[in-house]
Amino acid sequence: MSRKKLIVILGPTASGKSELALYLAEKFNGYIISADSRQIYKYMDIGTNKVQSSKFKVQSYKNYILVNNIPHFMIDIVKPDQGFTVVDYQKKVYSILDSRFLPAGRQGKIQDSKLPFLVGGTGLYISSIIDGLKIPHVPPDKTLRKKLNKFSVQKLFLKLKKLDPKLAETIDKKNKRRLIRALEVCIKTGRPMSAQIKKELLPFDVLEIGIELPKRQLHKQIDKRVDQMIRKGLVEEVKKLHQKGYSWSLPSMSGVGYKEIGLYLQGKISLDEAIKLIKLHTRQYAKRQMTWFKRDGRIKWVKNKKEAEKLTKEFLKLME
Repeated sequence: MSRKKLIVILGPTASGKSELALYLAEKFNGYIISADSRQIYKYMDIGTNKVQSSKFKVQSYKNYILVNNIPHFMIDIVKPDQGFTVVDYQKKVYSILDSRFLPAGRQGKIQDSKLPFLVGGTGLYISSIIDGLKIPHVPPDKTLRKKLNKFSVQKLFLKLKKLDPKLAETIDKKNKRRLIRALEVCIKTGRPMSAQIKKELLPFDVLEIGIELPKRQLHKQIDKRVDQMIRKGLVEEVKKLHQKGYSWSLPSMSGVGYKEIGLYLQGKISLDEAIKLIKLHTRQYAKRQMTWFKRDGRIKWVKNKKEAEKLTKEFLKLME
C-alpha cells in the first residue's frame, strides 16, 4: 500500500507562499490546507491577507473556498471571540487529509491523486501535522484565561519560563495567545506542557518547501503589503470588528495590524504611527518565523517557482 503524500509550503509572512502554493496546486492537481493561525478567523480578511476576489476567482462554500477552482480549507473557521487550540486545528486537518469528499459534496470525491498542500507560516500548526504531535487535550478555562490576559507578554513569558523552561526555549515569546495556552496547560495539569507532547508516526510522506528571500527584499514586500492593506480598508475592517462587540483585549484583536489600528481608533497613536508600527512588528514577526523554521533541517529552501516545481516533480517521482 503506497503512503499518502503531503507537500508543505512555508516561509515568513509576505514571502509569497499563497501564490506559490496556488501555482503548484494547479500544476499538480492539488488542494490547499491553510496553516495560518490568523486566517482561521471570520471577518478578519484584510489584516490576515486572505485571498481577494479582485485578484483571483473566489467562490465561498460552507466549509471551504475555491480559489481559481482550487479548494482551500481551514479559512474562516471560527469567530474572533471563539477559542481554537492547536489540538482543534490538528483534528480538523487530519479529518480533511483522511476524507475522500469535499465538505459541500458538490464536486464529488477528492481523487486519490489529489495532492494536499499544507500552506502557511504558523510553525506550530505545521509541526502538529507533519510531526504527529500528540498534544494534551486540556479544555479552555475562561476564568484562568481572563486572568492571564491581564499580564503583558513579557510577564507571561517569565511565568512560562519558570513552569516550562524547555517550551520557553522554542515558543514565540511575543505571541500572547500561545503563551496563555501554554500556561493554561501547565497550570491545569500541574506538569510542563513540553513533557506532555509526544510524536507519532504518520501515514504520509512529506516534502517541506520553504521560501527564503533576502532580508531587504522581504522587508520591501512587507512594507508594500501593509500599504496595500491600508488602501483596501484595514482601518474600517478593525472599526467594524469592534462595533460588532469584539473587545480590543481578545487574542485575535491583538494580532499584528489589528492591535496597532486598534490603538489608533482609541486615539492613543496617530495613523502614521500605527502604520509604522505594523511594518516594524511584521518584520519582527517574520524574523521569529524564520528562527523557528531554521531549526527544521528537512526544509528545502527555494528562491522561485521553478525550483519549487522541480522539487515537487522529483518528490512525486521518488514516491511513486
